[in-house]
Amino acid sequence: MVLTGNADASLDKEAYSQEFITLARWMSGDFSNQQQAFDEPTKFAHIRIFFRPLPYSFFGGVGLYSEQTYDYDLWTPYRQGIHRLIDKGDHVYIENYGLKDRLLYAGGGHNLDILKTVTPDCIERREGCSMVFKREGDTFIGSVEPGKACIIPKEGKITYLTSHVEITESTWMSIDQGMDVETDEYVWGSTEGILKFRKRTGFDNELPF
Repeated sequence: MVLTGNADASLDKEAYSQEFITLARWMSGDFSNQQQAFDEPTKFAHIRIFFRPLPYSFFGGVGLYSEQTYDYDLWTPYRQGIHRLIDKGDHVYIENYGLKDRLLYAGGGHNLDILKTVTPDCIERREGCSMVFKREGDTFIGSVEPGKACIIPKEGKITYLTSHVEITESTWMSIDQGMDVETDEYVWGSTEGILKFRKRTGFDNELPF
């Protein structure tokens, strides 16, 4: 099943760098850290990440919907987002958006009927939280844009997000942490190291290329 709108408004691939097209394809998929959770069950839960292409008409370009959820409860994601990919030539800039009423769209990563209900007026920009990806060999390396401006209040403190992501054709590795805006000290996030995912299913056939 393919989302209505992806096939009928295709992009001219020549208008985009090969790195941009490759990153969009590699990001689009269902990822699991099942092996990591099996190897170290006291440190890592079994997590699934879905990145599903949005119709071309949503942004007039390439956009993705994402969910991060525990494998035992795919209908209750603990993180959701909308991502607009922008080709900057030597890097890919990804704007991040939150959903105003995210529970309405829970399950959209693996259910296209739900995903079709997401519209541009349902989202709001996460200022300072865009990601910058650059290719290094067979890997794309991404991090939050400079400026310590992705602010997240947590545990009674004002923190800024740090995020490191590595993407290959078949893997996704990431770690997110919150740092105190005044002291730069760790406040929240992974203490056990980077999460390591493998792609279960690709959704690149739903991209508008």
